[in-house]
Amino acid sequence: MNRSWRRLRLCAGIALSVLIMILGASSSANAQAASEAQIKALEDRIDQLQRTVDKLTAAQAKTADEAEAARKQASQAQTQASQAQTQAAQAQTQAAQAQAQAGTVELDSSGHRFLERKKGTPSTFYTKGGEISGYGNLDVSFDGTTKDAKGLTLNGNSPPVGNFGWMPAISTNISYLGIRGFQRIGDHPFNFIYQLEVGFDISATPGLKLSNSQISDTVNGALFNRNTYIGLSRATWGAIKIGKTDAPYKTTTAEFNPFSGMLGDYAVIMGNTGGDNRVEFGTRLDHAIWYESPKFGGGFQFNALFAPGQNRSSTSDNVASGESDCAGGNAPESGANSPIACNDGAFSNAVSTNLSYTKGRLYITAAYEFHQNVNRQSDISSMYGVTTVATGGTDVPTTLTGITLFNQDVANEDAAKIGIMYHFPSNTTVGVIGEDMHRYLPSDLKFQNERQRYGTWLVVSQKLRDNNSVHFGWAHAFQTPGDPGQHNDSTFLTTDGATYAAHRNQADMVTLAYKHTFWRNLTWYIDAAATFNGPSAHFDLGAGGRGVTTDCHDANSTSSGVYANNHCYTGTTLVGVSSGLQYKF
Repeated sequence: MNRSWRRLRLCAGIALSVLIMILGASSSANAQAASEAQIKALEDRIDQLQRTVDKLTAAQAKTADEAEAARKQASQAQTQASQAQTQAAQAQTQAAQAQAQAGTVELDSSGHRFLERKKGTPSTFYTKGGEISGYGNLDVSFDGTTKDAKGLTLNGNSPPVGNFGWMPAISTNISYLGIRGFQRIGDHPFNFIYQLEVGFDISATPGLKLSNSQISDTVNGALFNRNTYIGLSRATWGAIKIGKTDAPYKTTTAEFNPFSGMLGDYAVIMGNTGGDNRVEFGTRLDHAIWYESPKFGGGFQFNALFAPGQNRSSTSDNVASGESDCAGGNAPESGANSPIACNDGAFSNAVSTNLSYTKGRLYITAAYEFHQNVNRQSDISSMYGVTTVATGGTDVPTTLTGITLFNQDVANEDAAKIGIMYHFPSNTTVGVIGEDMHRYLPSDLKFQNERQRYGTWLVVSQKLRDNNSVHFGWAHAFQTPGDPGQHNDSTFLTTDGATYAAHRNQADMVTLAYKHTFWRNLTWYIDAAATFNGPSAHFDLGAGGRGVTTDCHDANSTSSGVYANNHCYTGTTLVGVSSGLQYKF
């Protein structure tokens, strides 16, 4: 019995110690609950108690009385250990609540701290009742490009001057940073959503955009010059957003373009009605409101956008109210003969929409975009010569026919395309796009209508082992009904002596790229591209966001630099190679 009494006193002492620690932890929780050190000590004593129980069970007394006493002691000790574990968990919860009450940690209704990182996502964090994510794209390349302008037929025009051999360059290609997120709105069934995005140059100093082919008051790096919006969303009915964004016509075929931002980007030809490095259909639309549907019907999804022109002029030749540039990606100085109005592609209201279907490896999409009252009057000015009308502040032709055509050259334009893509089990992806762009002009302006044509795009991508892939693209621009002519191809004359060009403006572009992903979204790429322009065509080599462009614009012997912006030499073959590093997150 003495041995049993000693064992009983030992267990009682251990149990008393545990209870004292529990009471001590509960008492200290009045201020800030049990500390992590106290909780750890409590867990250690629980482990020690369990080991003692195991020893007592193994050394049960030889007599029946001693065995029964040992079993009771073991049962009591196990019950006390279970109670201690429960109270330890409660102590941890009380500690977190005490910290929250003290203002050091704030928890939302789901138990998340402010800016606590969301599990499995490197750049998404919890806010009180919502989430916020950072994202971005960093892309810089080393390029070499050349064009064969020295071999052109000049037709009596001044020859281009300058460097037409291989020119090295370092380019920033569609680099941006942004944040996006959502916020629950009390008991309402929808969320408030937002996105703020800024583009910037890594290799160039921010400032006004100025080149031989474009002058713009938009500053790359100004907050927030890229896709930025606020809106409301709900999983069952989709999202309504307002701000500025890449139009649905552009985004619906983005997957068909593995060369985005590179030399040979499909935007060189696709969505580009006239050439150069402006992309009329496949761009960002400002002051817009749009709807994005959820998936429905087993794989369908659609988007619809409207952008009011905000232009008091019936011919769209004013800068849109609240904007820094003319609509359509041009400034007054960027057209032929430097007109002082937005008459080199500015438009009024715009509508853009798409419908897509996804099922397994198959993706099909159809898209449509409409631009109202697109002003192309500078094309007539360049053909007929101009005189400034003081009252209107606009450069107009001097002849009666020229004035008539000038007034007519404001018309609606639209574009439609269908794309089909399939991902084969062999890790081969094949995509095809057919596009139709149209400008609705009277018959007497058909001879200079270069804005109406068909276009096609073929892309083949193959994933290889060890995070490698190769990509091939081929774009073709069909001939247009007419051509207003450029610096060296205006060989035709109208009945009243104006010059224009034969519409031999078909073009092809081929691109080949190799990519290797080092880690997550860090990719090294090398690509080569060539644009083969017909005699009157002037498509470039890197439209769609490259910091360094190679196009038809060159200086001649009588003018140079920015003053050469209307000297476009058609029919060139442009070739380039590029190697760059891209990081997406």
